[in-house]
Amino acid sequence: MLIKGKPVDENTRCVHYHAELDIIAIRFKCCNDYYPCYYCHEETAGHTHEVWLKAAFDTKAILCGNCKHEMTITEYKSSNYKCPSCSSPFNPKCSNHDHFYFE
Repeated sequence: MLIKGKPVDENTRCVHYHAELDIIAIRFKCCNDYYPCYYCHEETAGHTHEVWLKAAFDTKAILCGNCKHEMTITEYKSSNYKCPSCSSPFNPKCSNHDHFYFE
């Protein structure tokens, strides 16, 4: 799966967020492309981002950078910051940026 933006490793970490737990990528509603983070999208996409509306939370839009499992937004938000497929932990501080991605 192609991850656009500025990833720095095979686990979807990027130049902006590259801590051990920063291993998710997000499919942006506006372009249907995966990026490691909002900043990667803003710096490289060439267009304004759109947030996912609650009505679309059953869309597969989150990618585990460890096992490449695609999950729905609902699945991700209820995952307790752990991949439901491989149990790799995700960064709980990502919730501080939910407003960039989700309604």
